[in-house]
Amino acid sequence: MSNTRPTLLAAAAALCCTTTFAQSVQTVTITGSRSATSASVAGFGDVPLSRAPFSATVLEADALQDAGIASLGDITRLDAGLTDAYNAPGYWGQLAVRGFTLDNRFNFRRDGLPINAQTALPTGNKAALELFKGTSGIQAGTSAPGGLVNLAVKRPTAQALTTAAIEWTEPGTVALSTDISRQQASLAWRLNASATRLDPATRDSRGQAHLLAGAATWQLGTSGTLEAELEFNRQSQPSTPGFSLLGSQLPDAEAIDPRLNLNNQAWSLPVVFEGRTGSLRYMRELAPDLQLTAHAMQQRLRTDDRIAFPFGCSAENDYTRYCSDGSFDLYDFRSEGERRTSTAADLTLRGRHTIGGFRHHWTAGLLATRTTAHFGRQAYNWVGIGTLDGSAVLPPDPTLTDENTNLSERSTEWRLQDRVDLGAQWQLWAGLRHTRLQRASVRTDGGRATDYRQAFTIPWLAVSWQATTSLTAYASWGEGVESDVAPNRSRYLNAGQALPALISRQTEVGVKQRGDTLQWQVALFDIRRPVWSDILQSTGLASDACSDDDPCTRRADGIARHRGVEAEAEWRAGALNLRGSALWLHARREGASDPALDGLRPTNVPAHSLKLQAAWNVDRLPGLALLGFLSREGERMVLPDNSVRTAGWTRVDLGLRYARIVDGQRWAWRLGLDNVADARAWKESPYQYGHAYLYPLAPRTWRAALNITL
Repeated sequence: MSNTRPTLLAAAAALCCTTTFAQSVQTVTITGSRSATSASVAGFGDVPLSRAPFSATVLEADALQDAGIASLGDITRLDAGLTDAYNAPGYWGQLAVRGFTLDNRFNFRRDGLPINAQTALPTGNKAALELFKGTSGIQAGTSAPGGLVNLAVKRPTAQALTTAAIEWTEPGTVALSTDISRQQASLAWRLNASATRLDPATRDSRGQAHLLAGAATWQLGTSGTLEAELEFNRQSQPSTPGFSLLGSQLPDAEAIDPRLNLNNQAWSLPVVFEGRTGSLRYMRELAPDLQLTAHAMQQRLRTDDRIAFPFGCSAENDYTRYCSDGSFDLYDFRSEGERRTSTAADLTLRGRHTIGGFRHHWTAGLLATRTTAHFGRQAYNWVGIGTLDGSAVLPPDPTLTDENTNLSERSTEWRLQDRVDLGAQWQLWAGLRHTRLQRASVRTDGGRATDYRQAFTIPWLAVSWQATTSLTAYASWGEGVESDVAPNRSRYLNAGQALPALISRQTEVGVKQRGDTLQWQVALFDIRRPVWSDILQSTGLASDACSDDDPCTRRADGIARHRGVEAEAEWRAGALNLRGSALWLHARREGASDPALDGLRPTNVPAHSLKLQAAWNVDRLPGLALLGFLSREGERMVLPDNSVRTAGWTRVDLGLRYARIVDGQRWAWRLGLDNVADARAWKESPYQYGHAYLYPLAPRTWRAALNITL
């Protein structure tokens, strides 16, 4: 046992027992989706989620703190519809919603504007994370189906705020942070700053992270508001590669040390993420029922991507997994000085008018975006054979031997959304988005250039019925779109050609009820997404083996169909607060050129997921809440042919929160124990770059935090 743990716990206990407290503060609740809350990422203004004809979850900052969540990848613990898609520690997080992996380039928003999530996104200056579920064509020009994630930035508070916090996670991660907000006449401002020493349970993973963010609001007369904010963040930490199959065998998760980092060579360097983001938003009341919003943002990212990377087994001529004896090929990968820039400007008009005898709540908008990604040459060099126990010592080879690909995109999007009151109980919801985009790419040596333009229009339609003041039923239908180009390589018969836009379609029906003590919702969905495949000229079947001698064509090849049921409920009964969410998913391949692929499940997608949270406010000790979290996920496919699968797993986390007022200051202590039973299992099985990877559950971990609000 670490010497740090008892020292910190003893200090917290002593502080708790020797301080004189005032009267109790508010009781503690666990909530991830408050039905009175709106999700701005959906684009329909301030409509409460309990009455909206779509599925969305709002994870607020307090809920994230209670669960000990400090990174985007960890939010999968709080919502069943959200699962891991390739969450390598020390790297950017990848998420799946309704079984579809979100695209980090197109499925993330920041205060509603698109950002690139191919970086470490800090949460310290975020008020909430909004998760929109389903096809997102009406909210985004191009994006993968499944949903959108929106990061809502903390804005100045109405009352003066000064908060300081210290957090510790074993064995040695320590974070210091502050949150200050003030208001002076028409100007209000807020500052968030944090510094973190990263020393997680995974070995050879020490690093550091820093955040400095500021936001300001100017009240311009009685009808105008100007908001500005800046964010600077940096994270430096070695990333952790996954384990893999050992030949044809799935390794026993009980026998694998989850603390082992195979990226442990003496020359292993950290992945460094740096981000600078700023935005300006002007809002004005043009008339009592007409509002104008102009919003612009730029995000600049710089990344040094470096790792001792295990990949495949040349000894057995199989590059989809590790060798049968636990060895693997190890590569020195380095791509330094990566630069990604995203610029977006949005102009929105919102109004409420009566037309044709019906009340319309409409939105019209224009969004222009530009993104670029510039890289240098990269190293990807074989340096020898690694071993599963991490004991192999190999030489580095940082020679820049491989080309990279620079990318650029411009898009212009017009949108129109309307919510029509069809009487006291019925509402019609409609949306239309027209996108024009231009994409180009070129290798760093000037070769394999591509350049294409596309335009498409995406509709969305829903109807809702307010059966009672607390019960809402709805049905919706919508589309989403993805765009790509065939690789500009000689082995492709359509090399460099733009592929037809792939249109995904979703149908959803749901019921929601909000009461004083119980609120719940159930949604049934059916998503059909076209699949791209490389079709061999010789056989007419999908294959990864196309070559100059046997070329292929990149084209649509059947669909991925995901049908499922989502359910959420939250119940408050006196001192007890319970919240749970569940997902049952039937995800299958249909209509493929190769009949053997039909009926197969996608890799790394559990068929069911259950997430539960509980809080019990102890009456005899006001301000104390006992917290519990349960995560249950079903088996996952490891290989595309479904021949290997991982077992399902269950994880239980416990915690407590004690909040009191001390001499006018609010003190809140948090103590948590994650993975109480120290369960061993394969948490996820991403199939990336033609290779099967396995990531274990994190081991049992203690954490503690103290927040003081002055």
